Parts: sequence; C-alpha cells; structure tokens
Amino acid sequence: MTSPARGFPADEYRDRLARAQALMAEADLGALFLTTEPDIRYFTGFLTRFWESPTRPWFLIVPASGEPVAVIPSIGAHLMGQTWIADIRTWRSPDYADDGVSPVATALAERVPKDGRIGVPSGAESHIRMPLESWVRLQALLGADRLVGDSGIMRRLRLVKSDREIGKIKAACAIADRAFQRAPEIAAAGTPLDRVFREFQVLCLQEGADWVAYLAGGAGPGGYGDVISPATDAPLQPGDVLMLDTGLVWDGYFCDFDRNYAVPPVAQAIEDAHARLLDASDAAFEIARPGATAAELFQAMDRIVSGGAGGSQAGRLGHGLGMQLTESPSLIPDDRTVLEAGMVLTLEPGITLGPGRTLVHEENIAITPTGATYLSTPAPRHMPRLEGAS
Repeated sequence: MTSPARGFPADEYRDRLARAQALMAEADLGALFLTTEPDIRYFTGFLTRFWESPTRPWFLIVPASGEPVAVIPSIGAHLMGQTWIADIRTWRSPDYADDGVSPVATALAERVPKDGRIGVPSGAESHIRMPLESWVRLQALLGADRLVGDSGIMRRLRLVKSDREIGKIKAACAIADRAFQRAPEIAAAGTPLDRVFREFQVLCLQEGADWVAYLAGGAGPGGYGDVISPATDAPLQPGDVLMLDTGLVWDGYFCDFDRNYAVPPVAQAIEDAHARLLDASDAAFEIARPGATAAELFQAMDRIVSGGAGGSQAGRLGHGLGMQLTESPSLIPDDRTVLEAGMVLTLEPGITLGPGRTLVHEENIAITPTGATYLSTPAPRHMPRLEGAS
C-alpha cells in the first residue's frame, strides 16, 4: 500500500470550517472556543508532540464568520505559521500573572458580538485544557453566561471523517498489520513480556509508525487477566495466550486493534473462544452500515460472546477512532448514535473464560454508503502460533 500524502490541503480545513459555521448558525453561537489538541488540530493541522507538556495552554477561536484565530504561546508561532491559519496571536508563556487569558479575551471580544454566545465542547469525552483559575478569570472578563456548551458541534464534526482522514487511519492500520505479522520474530516461550512490548514497539517504528502512543496487552495460561496492565518481566510459558493491542500514530491519526498469539500447546477451548470472537466481530461488520446504530452493533456481538447477557466489565465492545485512540461513539446498549458513511469504528468483543481469564479481539472498520470496509486486515481464523523467536 502506498501511503497518502502527509498533511491536508487548505481546502480540507476550509470545508471543516464551513460545516462548523453552518452548525454554529443553527445553534446560535458566535464562536467556538477550543483548548484541546485534537480540536485545535482539527481546524489548523497543528501537529506536535509538545502537547505532552502540561505547562502551557493553547487556544483556538472559530468564529461564526471568517477564519479561525489562534491564540498560542510564542514558542508555537513558527509551527502554527506553517499551517493555513493567518491570524496568529502569541504571548510569552508561561506567564504566572496572565497565561493567555487577556489575549484570548481580547480576540473573542473582537470576533464575537457583545451578546454572542461562545460554545465550549462540554459533552462526554471532552475537557477544558486550561487552569481553573484562568477559566474563572476568563468567565469574569467575558460574562459567565456567555460561555456555554457547543451543542455537540465538535462531536458531530469529528464523528464523520473525510476520505483523506480515512486514508491516514488506513495507513496506520497497514503499519500495525506488518508489525503484527512480525510478532513471531520477537516472542516465544521464555521471552519476558516486557521485552516483547519493547521490541514490538520497535517493529512498529521500523514499519513506518511516527510513534507508538499506546501499547497494552497481556499474557497468561488460557487467557489474560486484563488488557490495560503494563508488562512485567514474567516470561511467556507453554500454553499461554499473548495479546498485543496497539494504537500507533501515522501523520496524526491512530489505528487501534489487537492480535492474539498462542504459545504451543494450544487448548481447544482457546481456539473455540477465539473463533467466537471472530464470529462476533463478523456479525457486527455485516450490519455496520448507514442507518444502523452503535447499540445494534453492540447487541450483534453480545449475542455471540455472552448470549445477550449485556456485555462484560469492560463496559463496551468498541468505539470511534481517528485523531484520538478512542472517540465517540461507544458500542454500548445505551448509545443510539446512528451510523453514517465516513465513521470509523473499532469492533472489540471480549469473552470471559473463567476467573481472571479473558480473550479480546479488535478490528478497525470504516462505514461506507453501502456497508462497511475493513481498515485492519482481518485476523486469521486460527490463532497464530509463537513457535520460536529468531
């Protein structure tokens, strides 16, 4: 597969802006006030690992008309200047007396009428990335009643991906596919799990990942205890199942899927459970099309893995995917989000095999006008064996 071009042309961002402004008009909002990495990057293309530092706040104003205004620490001016954003205002940060509050209040006053409402993402999976003291001061400067929820606009925009975005997610999936195929090179009976984790990240980088933002998994006899624990130095043993779950990044977009491997000998019960997991994800894939709901995908998988008991303690059987490892919607019984072409989802059924033993399987798919397509290469029906590392 040939990787798509990095970045996006300006028309991608202008289209996002136009859709946002149409939704803002419906919601009677004078602007969106954005503070988080994915929301700011969604409109700007500002991609940097510098967000790992919690020291500095970053702001973007998306007005009801006209182009966005970036109000950012001066350390980011050069990089933001390489994006399509023209109005870039900076201050020297960190500033313990006024870390961006005054310049962002001034910019909002310029772009929003005095009685205009300013939308802030406020629903599930959102947060405000600035100190509480700064937030309170901004409310005082603008009027607390003017800072309101964004009516779900950012969730709505980011739920449906463009073809270009899906191409980047597919490129990330292809990198992970290649790394998973090479797992037998680094794992076998006797290999410490923490070494497997480290070397698998190396494989991802060798195959083209920009970075490996997430790697989790587990290993144990006949299954594993959970899928979020860090690796220990315990060696893989005959009869173990190894699971690796990666969310690597390519050009700012994630994949998120896992693969299970067996350290021979393999119990038939494990093969049967693995097959049921694939049956479950296949069942959800078959009904994943515009008009179906997130809840219906959950139910299709749950009928196979639990007999319709309502899922496991994991809480959901999949989720949205894109600029973040996990996005809306959640595949749970209560999520009635209607699927649309352009949504990207994970299908993640799990089976409990006994006390402290589970198996989980995950694939990445995109919704098309006529159904679904796999972005990850579907797992083989029979669990791959780890016969011996080179």
